[in-house]
Amino acid sequence: MTKVVGIAIVRNGSDLNEPVPLTMACDLASYGYFQRQTVKELLTFLTKQFIKRTEPGQRQSVAHEGYVVHCYARSDGLCGTVTTDQEYPARVAFVLLGQLLEEFSAAQGSSWQSVTAAESVAYPPIEDYLKKYQDPAAADKVTKIQKDLDETTQILHKTIDSVLERGVKLDSLVERSNDLSSQSKLFYKSAKKTNSCCVLS
Repeated sequence: MTKVVGIAIVRNGSDLNEPVPLTMACDLASYGYFQRQTVKELLTFLTKQFIKRTEPGQRQSVAHEGYVVHCYARSDGLCGTVTTDQEYPARVAFVLLGQLLEEFSAAQGSSWQSVTAAESVAYPPIEDYLKKYQDPAAADKVTKIQKDLDETTQILHKTIDSVLERGVKLDSLVERSNDLSSQSKLFYKSAKKTNSCCVLS
């Protein structure tokens, strides 16, 4: 079954050292209770890493080990990611992002442009998007109005290695990250060894 694991709205810009996740929604019910916080930390980490490497005005899908992170960076610095399994249609993910970012921008005005604290913007509709877009076939009825997205947008499909700079490995970024607890780092390593989790390595 196709699935959306997480959605994030992110602020990025030259005035920031790291992209700032403004708000997030995750569907972690398929993970064990004690794994959920760790999986959420990893989703946040990967969201920040991929948004940092997505040029303004660009859409890209980064696939690895059964999951895809669809990234969209608007030219005004408002960005978003949707993390899905590989069967989820990219077109639907990008329509979700386009609509969500447009509605968020309209509701928040320019107030988001000065936010520097992670997940400090309350935006309840993101949870509705997470539920509504779990079934891409049902959501696709809504997206037919915007089906020109496929024709007018070039979606870049990349592997994780091509997104990261030459010589930089995700393993070393995880090790150096201050965003991940030692438990999350240990979980990342063990999940990579067993290749049985959501970890995008």
